[in-house]
Amino acid sequence: MSKWEDLEKELLSNPKVKKEYDRLAPRYAVISTLLAARMKKGMTQKDIAKKLGTKQSAIARFESGNINPSLEFLQKIARVMGYKLNIRLSR
Repeated sequence: MSKWEDLEKELLSNPKVKKEYDRLAPRYAVISTLLAARMKKGMTQKDIAKKLGTKQSAIARFESGNINPSLEFLQKIARVMGYKLNIRLSR
């Protein structure tokens, strides 16, 4: 195992850390997916911001996880890259 995997395993053995990790996982999954899509399209944060009519710093804050984006914001980002946002529930 790598040092990161060892650290992750150790941290997630703490029930409080695990609970918070699980709570935040969906937010970071969405961020990772949209970030990967942006990079695949060869678009910059500035490109996305311009199409949304906002500032590059707003996109940077979103991608760093420093804001809790609205569903509308996520849909707009997906749309400007040519994607449709789909949401599903699972158990």
